[in-house]
Amino acid sequence: MAEQISYRVRRVQRGRRLKVRVDPEHGVEVLVPAGVPLRLAGSAVAELEPWLRDQLDRRSRLRAELRPDGTLPYLDERLVLVAQDGRTRAQRRGAQLLVPAGADGPAAIERWYRRAARAEIAPRLDAAAAASGTRYAHLSIRNQRTRWASCGSGGAMSFNWRLLLAPERVLDYVVWHEVCHLEVADHSPRFWALLESRCPAWREPAAWLRVYGSVLVL
Repeated sequence: MAEQISYRVRRVQRGRRLKVRVDPEHGVEVLVPAGVPLRLAGSAVAELEPWLRDQLDRRSRLRAELRPDGTLPYLDERLVLVAQDGRTRAQRRGAQLLVPAGADGPAAIERWYRRAARAEIAPRLDAAAAASGTRYAHLSIRNQRTRWASCGSGGAMSFNWRLLLAPERVLDYVVWHEVCHLEVADHSPRFWALLESRCPAWREPAAWLRVYGSVLVL
């Protein structure tokens, strides 16, 4: 007998319909709008069980492909995790990432990736903006749930630190995507033509991100 699918229920204020999704960080999640009984979550999961199992199996396969046990991807490299008692911060040493042992490990790893993301993204962003003759306002590193990066109307740039779990060409593509938004704010044909001129090989990393994006988590 197959193991029952575990899920979490989250009450949301927007929307009218109950939604079931596979969240990159939390697994199966049921979004229940205000006014909809929470007890309906279980029946919705049961109704979608075949689809959910297929999605979970796919995520498991993709995750195993990107992350052999005991390692984490870092752009085009792979870091071996080494847990150490008494350590409070994650620190890279060659091909190793030294991390706190126990429950503090994941949070320390994320903080390290956030710091590394700024160091990796800032020079790429500066170079792309200079090459295109544009300027951006400032850079922030975030952990957005549904997007990899954004360019605000005033030139504020925001990038998801989890891009460092992807190949380097994917990060470079996302940087150029947002820099092109400094000139064209929408996704009109003019935008895609501009991106093509600045980053001709953008289609392959964009396709990679669509396939693997859901498993770029710690």
